[in-house]
Amino acid sequence: MIKILSVEADSIAEELGLKPGDSLLSINREPVRDLLDFLVAEGFEELLLEIQSSDGEVWEIEIEHDQDEPLGLELPHPEPKQCGNNCIFCFVHQLPRGMRRPLYIKDEDYRFSYLYGAYVTLSNLSETEVERIVKQKLSPLYVSVHTTDDVLRESMLGKEAPALLPLLQRLVDGGIKLHTQIVVCPDYNDGEALRKSCHDLIALAPGIESLAIVPIGLTGFRRNLPELRPLSRDESAATVKLVESLQVQCLERLGTRFVFAADELYLNAELDFPPLEAYEQLAQIENGVGLIAQFRSQAEEVLAQAEPLELPPISLVTGVSAADEVRRFIETLAQKCGLDLRVHVLKNHFFGGHVTVTGLLTGADILEQLSGVELGEMLLLPDVLLREGDQLLLDDVSVDALQEKLDIEIEVAMSDPWGIWDMLETLAMERSK
Repeated sequence: MIKILSVEADSIAEELGLKPGDSLLSINREPVRDLLDFLVAEGFEELLLEIQSSDGEVWEIEIEHDQDEPLGLELPHPEPKQCGNNCIFCFVHQLPRGMRRPLYIKDEDYRFSYLYGAYVTLSNLSETEVERIVKQKLSPLYVSVHTTDDVLRESMLGKEAPALLPLLQRLVDGGIKLHTQIVVCPDYNDGEALRKSCHDLIALAPGIESLAIVPIGLTGFRRNLPELRPLSRDESAATVKLVESLQVQCLERLGTRFVFAADELYLNAELDFPPLEAYEQLAQIENGVGLIAQFRSQAEEVLAQAEPLELPPISLVTGVSAADEVRRFIETLAQKCGLDLRVHVLKNHFFGGHVTVTGLLTGADILEQLSGVELGEMLLLPDVLLREGDQLLLDDVSVDALQEKLDIEIEVAMSDPWGIWDMLETLAMERSK
């Protein structure tokens, strides 16, 4: 049973007389345990809803609707199942103190993997949950593998766990598509262990659709944690070489490259990136795989059609890892459009360590490094700095607070070339009115 929080105006649910406070007991004779049950069932054309009103009356409603037509019900979001792992590279364990409480919550929930693409280890799945995944076809799922060697995997997880390969085999046999990642930790799951893990996962294709190889991320707050180090330049280059050799084999056998190296590995190794088409469907782009190739492709498109604009001097911020690409694009765009655009590359002092991605910059970093700097008349912030759905950065500094303390107008723009260009065009049009 799950309570209805709200009913959308002019929706199917409103037409049927459903109201906030009513409860959804079952759909097609199956009990409703959580939001996921509802979302899966909502995709069926024919539905039988069992409803309990707020005063206790129970009745049934038959519905026929298009599969892509929502019913218009808002239901409670499930609380995430907590992670019982103590992974040696866990980012949550490396956070500084004093941040907002939700950032310290470690979730390990297959439902969130299905709904949002969150990576899970599957180490806490019960038999009932495995059966639910297969029965409801909760696909695709995103799995952080660590390694396919069960002894080494338990060491990296910091706990006992069921054997991984039989579980993955069971899921793919049940029609579940999987996207996987391996976070490479030097002296643990690299070298021959990494090669074996890749081959084991390739053997489960096409059920496993992709594999991302990602370097470990280390902050400056690894207190009382296992000693780890970043991959060296040579180790990064060797990892890229392994990935590219496997891609050749997979392309011949499977018709897909299957395994992809994260952009950070190419940056660490000081190697140039493959063309955008080498990343195929960009299945792992949210994992930092193919972002730079996509950025370059979009930059070419924008520069091919960009025209002069009338705007005052404008500043933009970026992290260290994307600095070269952003600078190259912005300098060329500024020259073509007759603009004064200034790129400020910010170091991540807040997290420290080897954190260089733009999305982990904080309000504290911006204030520390831009206070007193001549920024022009406006500052553009990339949207990846903000929590989804609000105007707060990771350290709870608001965009309004930044505007006040830096004494400058701030606009938030998408971080890709088209997003930047669209924002500049919009600003130019507004100022021309």
